[in-house]
Amino acid sequence: MECLWAPWRMEYILGHKPDSCIFCLPPDCGEDTERGVLFRGQHNFIIMNKFPYNNGHIMVTPYRHVMDVCDLGDEEAAELFSLTRTSVGILREILSPEGFNIGFNIGAAAGAGVKEHIHFHIVPRWNGDSSFMAVLGEVRTMPEHLAATYTKLKSSFDRLSTLKEAACGS
Repeated sequence: MECLWAPWRMEYILGHKPDSCIFCLPPDCGEDTERGVLFRGQHNFIIMNKFPYNNGHIMVTPYRHVMDVCDLGDEEAAELFSLTRTSVGILREILSPEGFNIGFNIGAAAGAGVKEHIHFHIVPRWNGDSSFMAVLGEVRTMPEHLAATYTKLKSSFDRLSTLKEAACGS
């Protein structure tokens, strides 16, 4: 058997697991860059996935702690989908993916890692991104560091913040 080393995974395995919900972020927490928050809307925010399936894997999640899409109010749901559409457009512009996997995992049986707080996954995909490494070695390669992807995407999401402020007359 051949060994493939991934020492960065130890941070996830042994790292501190928060007692509170990782998606319950107060709007003024001052930790948006450290947490990978790309944009804050009125009812939802967009955040990088800290342990992504692929480069550019982001999530749209409501501020409110709800575990099912049916628990969202109309305004929350409308903004969630609007931010999802906008995110796909930005990911297309910046990363040029050839496709996307988009969706919710509702409940542990569906694969939800954080089942108590819904979050909409947006995963950019490229032909060949599941190469022989994933098939033969059960290892996924990430060609770009998470911080580099965040920096690439952040300026586009910052433009959204500017447009939002202008529209609100701030």
